[in-house]
Amino acid sequence: MIFIAVKFTVRTAERDNWLPAVEDFTLATRQEPGNLFFDWSYSVENPDQFILLEAFASQEAGVAHVNSEHFKAAIDTMSELVSEIPEIINVEVPGDDWSRMSEITPRNR
Repeated sequence: MIFIAVKFTVRTAERDNWLPAVEDFTLATRQEPGNLFFDWSYSVENPDQFILLEAFASQEAGVAHVNSEHFKAAIDTMSELVSEIPEIINVEVPGDDWSRMSEITPRNR
C-alpha cells in the first residue's frame, strides 16, 4: 500500500473555502479503482492547516491518480488557496487497510 499524508496550510481568508474547493477532487479520487482511502481533517493547533491521509493499492494506482484530470485540476485550484508549499510523507507500507490498535479497547461502563 502507498500511504500518503499531506499538510496543506491555506490562506486564512480561504479556510472556509478549502473543503468545498476540493470536494470534486475528493469524490473523484475516492472512485479511482486503486484508491483505498482519502480522508481530510484539520489541525487543532493551526486552524489554517488541513491534513489529507490517502492510500493507494499500488505504485501503478498512485501514478494513475497523479496523471488523472481531476488531480491536475485540483493542483491548480489548491495552488490558489495555499499559503505555503505543502508538507508530504509518501511511503510504501505492508497491508491494504488500517490495522486495529492493540493497546486501547473500549471499556464497558
